[in-house]
Amino acid sequence: MTVEKVSKPVRTSHRGAATRSALLKAAAHVFRTVGFARAGVSEVVEQAGASVGSLYHHFTGKADLYHALYEEFQQRQQDRTHRAVAEARARGENDPTRLMYTAARAYLEGCIEERETTLLFFSGDGPPGFDSKLRERLRQWTDRNVALFRKADEPVDEALLMVVSGAMLLAVTEVIRRDDTEARRLADDITGLLSRLEPRRPAAEG
Repeated sequence: MTVEKVSKPVRTSHRGAATRSALLKAAAHVFRTVGFARAGVSEVVEQAGASVGSLYHHFTGKADLYHALYEEFQQRQQDRTHRAVAEARARGENDPTRLMYTAARAYLEGCIEERETTLLFFSGDGPPGFDSKLRERLRQWTDRNVALFRKADEPVDEALLMVVSGAMLLAVTEVIRRDDTEARRLADDITGLLSRLEPRRPAAEG
């Protein structure tokens, strides 16, 4: 995010917010129905009952719509994992390893609950460069959770980060292609296996 975007004041009327929301809802429907590559701005506008001008007032095009939908999904996922960890702490859980995998299980549960939305982002049919962004964002999410393992002055365990983020990426693509019962069983099995991983401890200085 650029400094200009951060510092620029944003004034959105209730009507403008409603239009933006309608456009995003319409885009999600169109992308799920025909795929991102085949979707057109005109279809989104028609579905939303809006004008082309209003779409370009809020977004730069269909790729921007897609990225906005992804950011909203990621925010919901972040909220889910934060709630899961907070609830675990409230029950008395304080083991960093179990807290991390509580977050991972919550992330997978969110993917199952929002199966159609998740498929939209993990199908490979997105804007140019999106797959790289998807991997990077999941790596960042994993890095924040791996941080639960270590003290502030300890280095990142890059190997653990790579293994967990890679496993989570594969796990998401698998659970969303199964029915709810099987998906949740697989999510439990995956996080159960991941929970056996432990970070390498820094070697003692001689």
